[in-house]
Amino acid sequence: MGHQETRAALDRHWAASAAGDQDTEHAIYHDDAVVDYPQSGERIRGRHNLQALRSHHPAELDFTIRRILGSGDLWVTEYVMAYDGSPVSVVSVMEFRDGKVAHETQYFADPFAPPAWRARWVEPAP
Repeated sequence: MGHQETRAALDRHWAASAAGDQDTEHAIYHDDAVVDYPQSGERIRGRHNLQALRSHHPAELDFTIRRILGSGDLWVTEYVMAYDGSPVSVVSVMEFRDGKVAHETQYFADPFAPPAWRARWVEPAP
């Protein structure tokens, strides 16, 4: 799968995630895909388990993609996921095999107030 095809597959995946379209969202994964959540120490094995887990999520979710970068078999998506309106920054690292995701690692970060000591060197990020 070429660069443009992979990017189009990612665009479909994230749009389906935001729309709650479970079948389209999970079509990007191999049947034996592995997804890791390092913060909670969890690993989900298999597309079926991943889709089942996500389809039972109790919160209302919303996605805002910040950027998607990658080439070949390694792609990174930075986005904000709102859980019932509370934003969480997320980085998704996807490793492709034969045109589908074989492994994904998702890193979740809660927002925090910037410390006052560095105010003179920074500006608000978009």
